[in-house]
Amino acid sequence: MEKPFILHMLTTAKNLSPFDANMALDAGWINALPYINVEPSEVQGLVQDAIFSRSAKNLKRTGIFIGGRDTKQAMDMLKTAKRSMFPPFEVSVFADPSGAFTTAAGMVAAVERELMNKFDTNLEGKNILVLGGTGPVGQVAAVIAARCGANVKLIGRQLDKTRSIVDMCNNEFGDGEINIEAGADADKAEYIKTADVVFATGAAGIELLSAELIASAPQLKVAADVNAVPPSGIAGVDAFHNGDPINGSTSGAVGLGALAIGNIKFQTQNMLLKKMLSTEKPVYLHFEHAFETAREYIKSNS
Repeated sequence: MEKPFILHMLTTAKNLSPFDANMALDAGWINALPYINVEPSEVQGLVQDAIFSRSAKNLKRTGIFIGGRDTKQAMDMLKTAKRSMFPPFEVSVFADPSGAFTTAAGMVAAVERELMNKFDTNLEGKNILVLGGTGPVGQVAAVIAARCGANVKLIGRQLDKTRSIVDMCNNEFGDGEINIEAGADADKAEYIKTADVVFATGAAGIELLSAELIASAPQLKVAADVNAVPPSGIAGVDAFHNGDPINGSTSGAVGLGALAIGNIKFQTQNMLLKKMLSTEKPVYLHFEHAFETAREYIKSNS
């Protein structure tokens, strides 16, 4: 008798995200088992308990998902999980803390699509502002865009904290190949003058880019907002914007709202969870794979 599909879902938080549990079950994982308040030091033991309880054949029906809220911690836990296994006792692992990896991937891929479709260009060399960028989505969006050759400035209210986050992104996620810069929120009126793209990734219900700043942006092309809770993070961009012109933009900029980005995020997470089910060899998935998959989804639906 074939064994059931089991996804062991690890989170450092006190609750597993119901969103992630629903996504796993809808993707075809028959069982999604939560492990909450997980300490990073416990990952090896949990992984080895999972792999040694099944034959090599049935391990193909076993997977591990890593949630939580901290991007670096999630990546470290993924690396620990991978180190804890050896052939033939190996299973696939997917890290997506707070959905940040798939959300950021969806946002950057959507912006890339709009740059190409509306402005016949791409991310390389573009000046990008990541507003409210010290959180998980902002961090990962900055890294992905920088890896695509963009000039990225991550903006936060506390410059010291922002610099610390930027150093972590460059050193931990950039492989020495990117140079994200830190910027102060108080100076965004100056930054916007040379911005091609804006990502708004701050807390829900806070306007990060006003109509006045949009009007003062002479080369702004695309503004993307992941916030679905009014007021919008970007003035004039609502949750339904999907490449629509932004009222008041003097440069002809277009907007991307939370629902347009969220659909790509949803499809990306679904595709990665299904990939874990169908792969013959274990895969270890994180933000790079999420971006590849988001691009793949957009290309197949263009």
